[in-house]
Amino acid sequence: MAYRAPLDDLLFAMRRAAGESAFAPGGLYDDCDAETARATLAEAAKFAEGVLLPLDRIGDREGLRFAGGEVTTAPGWRDAYRQWVEGGWNALAAGPAHGGMGLPLLLAAACTEIWNAANISFALCPLLGQGAIEAMEAHASEALKAVYLPKMISGEWTATMNLTEPQAGSDLALLRTRAERVGDGSYRLTGQKIFITYGEHDLSENILHFVLARLPDAPPGTRGISLFLAPKFLPDADGRPGERNDLRCAGVERKLGIHAAPTCTMAYGDNGGARAFLVGEENAGLACMFTMMNNARLSVGLQGVALAERATQAALAYARERLQGRAPGGPDPSPIVAHPDVARMLLTMKAQTAAARAISFLTAASLDRARRQSGEAAREAEERAGLLTPLAKAYSTDIGVETASLGVQVHGGMGFIEETGAAQLLRDARITPIYEGTNGIQAIDLVTRKLRLSDGAAIWREIDDMRADLDALAGGGVVFVHIGERAAAAVEAFERATDFLFSIGEPRGVDALSAATPYLKLFGLARGATLLGAAALAAQRAGDAAAEEKTVLARFFGDNIAGGAEGLERAVVAGGDSIAAALPLLAARN
Repeated sequence: MAYRAPLDDLLFAMRRAAGESAFAPGGLYDDCDAETARATLAEAAKFAEGVLLPLDRIGDREGLRFAGGEVTTAPGWRDAYRQWVEGGWNALAAGPAHGGMGLPLLLAAACTEIWNAANISFALCPLLGQGAIEAMEAHASEALKAVYLPKMISGEWTATMNLTEPQAGSDLALLRTRAERVGDGSYRLTGQKIFITYGEHDLSENILHFVLARLPDAPPGTRGISLFLAPKFLPDADGRPGERNDLRCAGVERKLGIHAAPTCTMAYGDNGGARAFLVGEENAGLACMFTMMNNARLSVGLQGVALAERATQAALAYARERLQGRAPGGPDPSPIVAHPDVARMLLTMKAQTAAARAISFLTAASLDRARRQSGEAAREAEERAGLLTPLAKAYSTDIGVETASLGVQVHGGMGFIEETGAAQLLRDARITPIYEGTNGIQAIDLVTRKLRLSDGAAIWREIDDMRADLDALAGGGVVFVHIGERAAAAVEAFERATDFLFSIGEPRGVDALSAATPYLKLFGLARGATLLGAAALAAQRAGDAAAEEKTVLARFFGDNIAGGAEGLERAVVAGGDSIAAALPLLAARN
């Protein structure tokens, strides 16, 4: 299955997310002009298409081998990872203090989409490392940074995130992994973690495990969680992997998708305790882990965009070649792309992929502004990134699954056959709404926490931004007036739903929690419609070669997708009663 990185679309989406002047001298990305961005993406595409893509089917078919506590990755994986490290890709957005390039997160986001589209199973390994680097930069001691960050940033050492336990999935208050203080300032860990991505593998010379655990005197609940770094091999005096730590992979999972990415059960402390080092402060581990998780949540959202893009490319190529039936006004047989129902599916795939990309890139650009600006501008950008992160993760991964499923449908019976690769994309996509916090948890986070940032100022600023896009569309000519009217209906529904949620006295009651998922989806429709409309108008005014296609997609999104906003608003405002009434019935055992 072919894939070509959509460089023009990526660069256009980056300019829209950051602002047209961001890459100009004196702009937000003064250290990364437009040519540097294009050249970087072109090289990322070359690596993805030439190295990662050919390994994707091999990894899906061959999987990995687990024996004697060790994982052997799929054929070609080790050489690909060597090329990854030699290419310096792991250092792209990391801070220069320990060897990073310090390039924009927005540029890294575009590269992340490219790599995951080519081979999500491979790209998962460095994805987790990026979040670990950010957590170390923000929270670790200088001594810990000096030993570990250079190797992490280079990619020589990989990292994992250890949260989940058999009895504690998303509810971290229930975790039981224990940490004991040792007189030399280190700690000893005992316990078990499950679903640990790349917990064991043969790609790097060392694996650094970031583990949530409790100290003996820790307060109950999430207030008593600390974050620890436990390396597979303890560094020696020269900083090289030395003594093997008291931790091991106890098994790997057989999964629906991402077959080549090892998902491990990790055991700590079979022989007295795994040696570990505190990241941040005792009992403040959740804040440290959230730094890591928020990075990963945006990256997982980009996985959704990536798989949607690849599924769309594959479906469109097949539909142009497959001859069947007579399309209106066409020959007999016609290519199925000419049949209106197939065209509807393809346009749904293209429009939703573009909307998810725009939302995810806007999130990345907001993170850049929070880092590169100061004062009130930085604070507002940080709040915007916080508000958009659950949207980027949940909306984009839902679209990834839906688009991959539509890709199977466009292929028809051949989509259900593994030979075409369409089925693999659907299998691989299905994990993305689940890991790094299920999409239901993202929606709850949005409604119970992010909606109330600065007493609601962040969400009203976002609505104001949507209305600014609507004002621009109103002055753009007949087609853009029409696009604006459809987008305005979605924005108005979203605003009424937002008013309703602020009117609820108990933000964690049944009404609010029942409304969370439809509210997040409604947010996605309103924000997606305005972003696509504004992008199409900007492309037309700039004389962009793709202006016509962007206008078609914005119009299609407004006419065929954004119309669902009214039903979602109704679910937000009135759906809680039926759920509350049904809860006893669902809980009853026959």
